[in-house]
Amino acid sequence: MSDTPSTLHLGQTSPLPASPDEAQLDYVPNPRRGSLYCVRFTAPEFTSLCPVTGQPDFAHLVIDYAPADTIVESKSLKLFLASFRNHAGFHEDVTVGIGHRLRGEMQPTWLRIGGYWFPRGGIPIDVFWQTGPVPEGLWVPDQGVAPYRGRG
Repeated sequence: MSDTPSTLHLGQTSPLPASPDEAQLDYVPNPRRGSLYCVRFTAPEFTSLCPVTGQPDFAHLVIDYAPADTIVESKSLKLFLASFRNHAGFHEDVTVGIGHRLRGEMQPTWLRIGGYWFPRGGIPIDVFWQTGPVPEGLWVPDQGVAPYRGRG
């Protein structure tokens, strides 16, 4: 008998969800419950669609969170993020929406998301959202994404 909880995606063949609404995120018990620590996911090649033109938008996403009872399973998170490639939404809606979904389902101690979007119409739009102040004693490194200068 395995110690790994049953998940929809881990160890399974999983098709790419058609939309973020169809994507199902898996959560597993926090293996270090009671410890205050930060988990970081970085998606440097995130894509969605402009809701006006239908053209692709590109971003470098950084998601930091301090787990409570559960952690998000990384394969399900990758599928969820990839499901945005056919989703039309403004940068603000997409970035904050991802944060809201994770907070609502996972209920972390703390979460923040930085959406570092490549220019649209010559202007980069960076979007930042977090659930509240950083908990005392939590080490949260800088997100490490430089302000736009060609993002190279």
